[in-house]
Amino acid sequence: MALTNKNYNKLTNLELSIQISLSGLSFCILQSDTKTITALKHVDFEKKLNPFEVLDQLIHLFNTEAALQVSFNNVNVIHTNELSTLVPKPLFKEACLADYLKFNSKILKSDFIAFDVIETNDSVNVYVPYININNFIYEKFGSFTYKHFSTILIERILSIEKNADGTKVYVNVNAAHFEIIVTDKGKLILYNTFEYSTKEDFIYYILFTAEQLKLNPETLHLILIGNISKDDELYNIAYTYIRHVSFGKRLDNYKYLQPVEPNHSNFTLIHSF
Repeated sequence: MALTNKNYNKLTNLELSIQISLSGLSFCILQSDTKTITALKHVDFEKKLNPFEVLDQLIHLFNTEAALQVSFNNVNVIHTNELSTLVPKPLFKEACLADYLKFNSKILKSDFIAFDVIETNDSVNVYVPYININNFIYEKFGSFTYKHFSTILIERILSIEKNADGTKVYVNVNAAHFEIIVTDKGKLILYNTFEYSTKEDFIYYILFTAEQLKLNPETLHLILIGNISKDDELYNIAYTYIRHVSFGKRLDNYKYLQPVEPNHSNFTLIHSF
């Protein structure tokens, strides 16, 4: 997690979380004194954009959404991309950030690299944030925090699974990519992210991961969260090949002005507060 060093005195009970990806934007507003989610919206792009085009979309969102034209006590930015890697905390050196990333991500010399500490796993998540988005949010709001979305995802799943027995395979579904988080007795075994365009891609990567970890599709427990429902072809093909498929739950304590269904959706966005 990173915190800017500029502070404005904002006397409100509203907190804002914005999730940024090249495929879309989402925002969520929490009224902290009543623990009520007062607004939640997604904007999906017609095609994958570059970070500069995403910033244009974000500026447009702030100019057109009435819910965003107020003061916020806290602002969170969630960076969603595949440019991240986990490093065991005892091996982590801040001077080696680029070295950790270059083995499994295409990064440029000009890229700014950040990191989040995941205390529950004694690890560090090294990643490339959208620095132009951060600069815009800083100019607009002053102090704010930012994290990689996988940090929130891993922290929350490890919290849910901390007293669990056995192995669980979580799949967090988004429009063009999904994440796999495998835990065993509450410990993180694997985290990875995959891009997909067909249901066959989707099940291939899940079964390939299971095979690599020597997990039997007849006995493994697959838990789906994110943008997926029982009516989806993704669910149907998963259930065709894997015997035990269920949906996760956010397990949050918030009230909602408008229902946010299903309970396994918006997992990282709502858990970012």
